[in-house]
Amino acid sequence: MKRMIYSQLASPSDFSAAILRMSDLAQASSKQQADLGLLPEWNLADLYQGLEAPEFKADLEKATHAAKDFAADYQGKLVALLDRPDANQELHRAIARYEAIDDVLGRIISYAGLVYSGDTTDPVKAKFYGDTQDALTRISTDLLFFSLELNRLDDQKLDALALKAPLNHYRPWLEDIRLEKPYQLDDALEKLFHEKAATGRSAWNRLFDETISSLRFSFGDEQLTIEAVLNKLQDSDGHVRKQASDALAKTFKENLRIFTLISNTLAKDKEISDTWRGFKDVADARHLSNRVERDVVDAMVEAVRAAYPRLSHRYYTLKARWFGVDQLNHWDRNAPLPKVEQRTIPWDEARKTVLSAYETFSPEMSRLAARFFDERWIDAPVRAGKAPGAFAHPTVPSAHPYVLVNYQGKPRDVMTLAHELGHGVHQLLAAPNGALMAPTPLTLAETASVFGEMLTFRSLLSQTHDPLARKAMLAGKVEDMINTVVRQIAFYTFERQLHLKRQEGELTSDDIGAIWLDVQKESLGPAIRIGEGYETFWTYIPHFIHSPFYVYAYAFGDCLVNSLYGVYEKASDGFVDRYFAMLSAGGTKHHSELLAPFGLDARDPAFWQIGLGVIEGMIAELETMD
Repeated sequence: MKRMIYSQLASPSDFSAAILRMSDLAQASSKQQADLGLLPEWNLADLYQGLEAPEFKADLEKATHAAKDFAADYQGKLVALLDRPDANQELHRAIARYEAIDDVLGRIISYAGLVYSGDTTDPVKAKFYGDTQDALTRISTDLLFFSLELNRLDDQKLDALALKAPLNHYRPWLEDIRLEKPYQLDDALEKLFHEKAATGRSAWNRLFDETISSLRFSFGDEQLTIEAVLNKLQDSDGHVRKQASDALAKTFKENLRIFTLISNTLAKDKEISDTWRGFKDVADARHLSNRVERDVVDAMVEAVRAAYPRLSHRYYTLKARWFGVDQLNHWDRNAPLPKVEQRTIPWDEARKTVLSAYETFSPEMSRLAARFFDERWIDAPVRAGKAPGAFAHPTVPSAHPYVLVNYQGKPRDVMTLAHELGHGVHQLLAAPNGALMAPTPLTLAETASVFGEMLTFRSLLSQTHDPLARKAMLAGKVEDMINTVVRQIAFYTFERQLHLKRQEGELTSDDIGAIWLDVQKESLGPAIRIGEGYETFWTYIPHFIHSPFYVYAYAFGDCLVNSLYGVYEKASDGFVDRYFAMLSAGGTKHHSELLAPFGLDARDPAFWQIGLGVIEGMIAELETMD
């Protein structure tokens, strides 16, 4: 079920109440590494000392026995328990036991997943991760009954009990799992779905991860990883950018068969699951997981798509003019501005930049973020086989989060660091809610991360007085926001069309490529010339594989943060306290309740125009800098 941490983290690419961002990264030369300074690697000993650690084996054994004892004590007995005089206390005791087991399972899978993400090509680590998944699937099968039986209890009786202490502590969790009541199946089917996950969706997820990590791209005399080639799309030399795009397209095309098979299989798997559970729309399961209503998401998507001409189309037309052309080639979309010096930002400078920005907003926020540096909770270097992109993994409340980045000294890498540390601070603040109620729905999980980016950007912009440098910073931020809002909604549109078409039959690589090109042309606009090979670029996006329809959470978070930041600028008194209260709530409150203290309501269509208006205003400012 949703609130079981083990189930949430079954894939290493789901490591944040979010999660994995496919950033533009590079494989560094020795000189570049020297320019960056000493990059930290995380210390996973806070979880376990190693793959053969006796504590790891002891926790596995402990969880195995605890789960079986729990099932023996409570399976089939909850209905009778509800009529006992001590029902309130006993049900609280049962949930607390369940939560304690969940915390142990979460610690185990967190460690295995983090080890695996450090090198997904290492067969020993891959086996360790796979074996751990299998073990936890067996253990958690004994716990599966609990939330199912809770949802069969009389609602009125349970509501009355949950009003009083000590059970009222778990009232938000009880209300939360009951939202899934209409979609749960009988125990035998739920057990079958659960046990087959390791050989079904999770196995295809792992195949995707290991395939992506093992791909090599021919670039001159070099064979580069995907991170290295993607990074070259930001090179100041247009010939390098084209060569990188061609290298990506060539390797993607050579591997289209496997990516097409993975996509078809997972889309069909999801259709089967949705049909059995009774979801009406292809994205309804994600909306339920995010605790957001379908009409709220539909209103956001409609608002963003309607704004394409005012945002992406307008900006790329402006950027093409800066480059002296009528159209930009697709490989020039994220090209640095002409005549702007590109420098490598050392790690220490990135650290100071982010912590200083956080400090200006709140000394407590900076103090929490500093712990990630001081206590080795960050893994920063690029390594062969390391998971691409970046994530913040909450692990479990009894431990602490970890952050993974692939730092290469680009301005966007500094923003990525600020983003992931925002997640980390959020996860630390939410942890006291416990393993069952700390996880935050993805729509709100992106709030602190995007807010951290905004604080860092505003801090840097205020210190930049050179007109050309300021223009470059503002353009970079606009591109990031377009990538976060416009591009992610285009991704969501692509996913919807793919899943709907898959219901009619298996899709060919050409079918998927055609859908991809249609949505890209709509979102990018006439100022971007889409060339041959770009039809394959859907293949490397991990969100499509690991978390179907996850991507709209980025747009939700960005628009929300733009609105939040506007409130902060207009009325900063008391804002920090309200902001920390929102983050500290974890998964205990609905988005409407969390946003109310700021005077914001995501159900109001006008809400989305506020966030989109911020991007439009920045583009207008850039137009005055021509």
